[in-house]
Amino acid sequence: MITADAVTKRYPEGREALRDVSFEITAGEMVFLTGHSGAGKSTLFRLLAAIERPTSGSIVINGQNLSALRRNAIPYLRRKLGLIFQDQKLLFDRSVLDNVLLPLAIVGHPARDSLRRAQAALAKVGLTNREKTMPIALSGGEQQRLAIARAVVNRPVIILADEPTANLDAASAREIFAIFHAFQQVGVTVLIATHDPVDLPGVKARVLCLARGEMREDGNEATCAASAA
Repeated sequence: MITADAVTKRYPEGREALRDVSFEITAGEMVFLTGHSGAGKSTLFRLLAAIERPTSGSIVINGQNLSALRRNAIPYLRRKLGLIFQDQKLLFDRSVLDNVLLPLAIVGHPARDSLRRAQAALAKVGLTNREKTMPIALSGGEQQRLAIARAVVNRPVIILADEPTANLDAASAREIFAIFHAFQQVGVTVLIATHDPVDLPGVKARVLCLARGEMREDGNEATCAASAA
């Protein structure tokens, strides 16, 4: 499903954000990507979303080598990905429902089915009664749930979430992780970058650890902290 092989990302000024990173995530897995601030988590997510390309090495998603992907093919790849960024990228001049409808409008999805899909996505994240609300009127947790609804409305096979609970209290963070687990339970592959993985009853999630741009396979918070020291 997702394979990274000896991935290195070096920026023009010489900074090496990732070094020889390799890992594999199988279909239907839920994986936490942990690591200290500056470890390279956000850089890795930009590579997985084909926003940037690796300096060397390869990333293969669903059989597609992202380094060999033509630019005009990238939008089609992203239709299979549910992308959730730290800053959410919500449109504050549009209602909750219109925010979720936008990805479907961009790809020319039929209007009637788009409405049904958007309402179903909002129901999955508990925002059914907030369709006409403007995002500014939502709490932080509700804004994050809106971002998730928008990310899954295209029915992606992979969800990539970059620090989705960074600005939330503990209770809201648990709600968000529970939503991700519900998607994983129906076969969606979920990769979450987070400083603070939450233990949920019945949830089996693998932990990958980045430390100073290098991968520590199957790590935990303690080993990440030790690696960063």
